[in-house]
Amino acid sequence: MKRFAIAVDGPAGSGKSTVAKAVAKHLGIIYVDTGAMYRGVAYFCIQQGVSPLDEAGVLSLLNNIKMEIQPGRDGQRIFLDREDITSKIRTQEIGLGASQVATLQAVRQKLGDMQREMAKNNSVIMDGRDIGTFVLPQAEVKIYMDASVEVRARRRMGELEAKGEKPVFEVICEEIIRRDENDMNRLYNPLRQAEDAVYLDTTGMGIDEAVEAIIRITEGKIGEV
Repeated sequence: MKRFAIAVDGPAGSGKSTVAKAVAKHLGIIYVDTGAMYRGVAYFCIQQGVSPLDEAGVLSLLNNIKMEIQPGRDGQRIFLDREDITSKIRTQEIGLGASQVATLQAVRQKLGDMQREMAKNNSVIMDGRDIGTFVLPQAEVKIYMDASVEVRARRRMGELEAKGEKPVFEVICEEIIRRDENDMNRLYNPLRQAEDAVYLDTTGMGIDEAVEAIIRITEGKIGEV
């Protein structure tokens, strides 16, 4: 069977990564977490003492970022200078920083090129905020996943509590709203639903239901996989 790509876009906490990983495993294709790549850039900048809001500072570091992505059936690992930072980038601070560096076109172009290269030789499911509109506009399947702010905040709280943290619901809601504003209003490649994307509201869905929905949509677009 020829290669194909599934592009999954949507706001933070809509369930994109969790569902995309499960779809990849079910279909036997590669999962690419593009958000982790932006987190990697933000992590590198913060480690170098540069604020993700400092455009000049971020751009000055861009050519020095030696990021390596190792895709696999169960997800991907992110390396910076050969250091595995996969678990280190899953914090609220890095998540907000990722949204901030993602407003810079040079950052988006650099990571977009890396992402397209990964899709050249593999069937992939890729999630992010501009996959169907910018990174893989020719993807055979495009999904726009969404959910209410309250549901997305509770999902995020569950992730943080599992790490032993004690998040405050109202604070998480505010951070999600702020990130949505950043993502939807940035100048370059803002978060939006591609014209040919299928809208999938996961507010009342469990993971298995969302996975089954995407598999059905995929089979409807490209046939049995």
